[in-house]
Amino acid sequence: MPATATIGNGPSGAVTAGRQPVHFGNPVSWVLSILLYLAGAVATAISQRPAYIIAAIVLSIIVLASLQMAKAWEKAVVLRLGNYRSIAGPGVFFLIPAIDQIAAWIDQRVQTSTFTAEETLTKDTVPVDVDAVLFWIVWDTKKAALEVASYRDAIGWASQTALRDIIGTTPLADLLSNRKSVDEHLQQTIDARTTPWGITVQSVEIRDIKIPDNLQDAMSRQAQAERERQARVILGEAEEQISSSFLAAAKAYATDPIALHLRAMNMLYEGLKEKGAMIVVPSTAVETMGLGTIAGLSALGMGIGGAPGASSSPTPASTAGEKPAEAGAIAAMVSSGG
Repeated sequence: MPATATIGNGPSGAVTAGRQPVHFGNPVSWVLSILLYLAGAVATAISQRPAYIIAAIVLSIIVLASLQMAKAWEKAVVLRLGNYRSIAGPGVFFLIPAIDQIAAWIDQRVQTSTFTAEETLTKDTVPVDVDAVLFWIVWDTKKAALEVASYRDAIGWASQTALRDIIGTTPLADLLSNRKSVDEHLQQTIDARTTPWGITVQSVEIRDIKIPDNLQDAMSRQAQAERERQARVILGEAEEQISSSFLAAAKAYATDPIALHLRAMNMLYEGLKEKGAMIVVPSTAVETMGLGTIAGLSALGMGIGGAPGASSSPTPASTAGEKPAEAGAIAAMVSSGG
C-alpha cells in the first residue's frame, strides 16, 4: 500500500515535500500473491517437494513488483532502463521487474500550499507579515516528474519569492485595500514560473496581513479623525439647509401677516396641547403678532361656549373686525387646543 508523503515547512514558511509516496503492492497483487503461496504450499504438502513452495514465493514477489495499480487521481511516470517509457494509470498496469521502474507518482487533484513572508518591507518601508494560500494542479505529468527535482519544493520557494517581490513594490495602502488585484498579480507571477514544470496555478489568496501595533494605533486614530471630520461636514451642510429654509419662511411671513398669525396660533396650539403647559410670551411678540387679540378671542370663545355667567357680547369680535359667529368659532378652537 502507498505510504503517505510528509509535508514540512522550510525556512521562512516555504513548503517542502518530504518523502515521496512508496507503492509496494495493492489489493489485487496481494490477493494473487496469497493465492500463489497457498497453491505452492498445498502442492508441496501433497508432493513433498519444496520446489513448489519456493516457486510460489518467487512468483508472489514478481506479482507484487510487476502488478501495479494507480488510483483515479494518480498517474505514474515509468522509466525503462533509466529512459522515459510512458505514463501509466489510472488503473492496473504491469512492469517488467528489474527493467521498468516508477520514477514518480503524480497526484493530479487540486493541491494547496501555504506560504508566508515575514517582516517584509513594503514600497513605503513598512514591515509586514503576510500569509497566503496557493491552489495549483499538475497538468503535465511528464514535465512535473522530469523537468524539476521536487515540484512541491519548487512551488513553495517560487511562491514565497514572488510574494516578497510584490510586497516590496506595493505601498501598504494598496496592499490592504486592493487585495484582490494583488492576488491576481501574484497568481500570474507564480504561474509564469511553474508553467515550464507542467503545473498551473489556479488562484492565490492572501489570508492575513499583519502590521506593527503602533502603526495600527496610528491608522485607527486617523480613521477616527476622518469619520469625525465627515460628521462635522454633514452637520454643517444640514445647518446650511435649515438656515435656507428659515430664511425662505421669514420672507413669506414678512409679506403675509395672515401666515404669521397662523404660525403664531400653531405655536400656541403646540404649547397648550399638553396639560399643565404654561407659555411666557414677550410683550413685543404680543404686539407684533396680535397675540393679545387671539387671547381675547379665546376668552370670548369660553363665554360663547356656555360657561356659567359668561357674557355672549360680540364686542371683542367687533373690535377685531370680525363677525361674532366667526370670532366665536376661532376662539373656541384656540381655547380647546384645536
